[in-house]
Amino acid sequence: MIALQPLADNPVGTVYLVGAGPGDPDLLTLRAARLVMNARLIVHDGLVDPAILAMAPRTCRFVSVAKQRSRHTMAQDDINALLVREALGGADVVRLKGGDPFVFGRGGEEAEACHAAGVPVQVVPGVSAALGAAAAAQIPLTHRENASIVSFVAGQCKGLSDQNWAGLAGQGRTLVIYMGLATATPITEKLIADGLSPEMPLAVIENATRPTMRVLRGQLAGLAELVEHNNVKSPALIVIGEVAARGDMMELGRMAEQVA
Repeated sequence: MIALQPLADNPVGTVYLVGAGPGDPDLLTLRAARLVMNARLIVHDGLVDPAILAMAPRTCRFVSVAKQRSRHTMAQDDINALLVREALGGADVVRLKGGDPFVFGRGGEEAEACHAAGVPVQVVPGVSAALGAAAAAQIPLTHRENASIVSFVAGQCKGLSDQNWAGLAGQGRTLVIYMGLATATPITEKLIADGLSPEMPLAVIENATRPTMRVLRGQLAGLAELVEHNNVKSPALIVIGEVAARGDMMELGRMAEQVA
């Protein structure tokens, strides 16, 4: 429990949990853009595109709390304490997170820590990585002919083998996996063991909405090979379901139009 007190004569600042979207600065909400352009202190994740940070004033102070697999710049408890400490010192804090702060962004934990310390919190939603990536790849996560249910799961977490994913993927369903590159093999084994066809279409979307974006398509049985052979790096999402093949058809249609 964080129980710090505001500094004497300093009003308590506000922590803004801001979704920076999947990467492209044009996908920021108007409110998020205004907060960034007027920020004095930005605490940001490593997935926030540098072009978004460049929108801040020259006088803005930046604190990176970037996280990578098995290597964190700052532990989550320390990030919580940092936000609270700065706000109790009178600073308004723009806490920039890739995607949406409440979708695998630990925004809930940070909001709880701030509330416990008496720090005001405002949440500014962003285009989630899943929605942004699918749109950029022209993969409809739902489609009347293919899917009416969408599930989001984290592929990099403790107890992956013990989690029950049964029914999350298959006919009429789309499964979107965050942070699944390093666990591609156990993810494949898990889903096939749950009864999913090894031939189920999938797409791996790397650096969604950015100039370096790649969309790699294949089948469930070949997921790990697809990731390794193409040297896919984070950030990347995995979309599993019939809709992944539909996105491929849209790409072929666009290519045909360009040739014509």
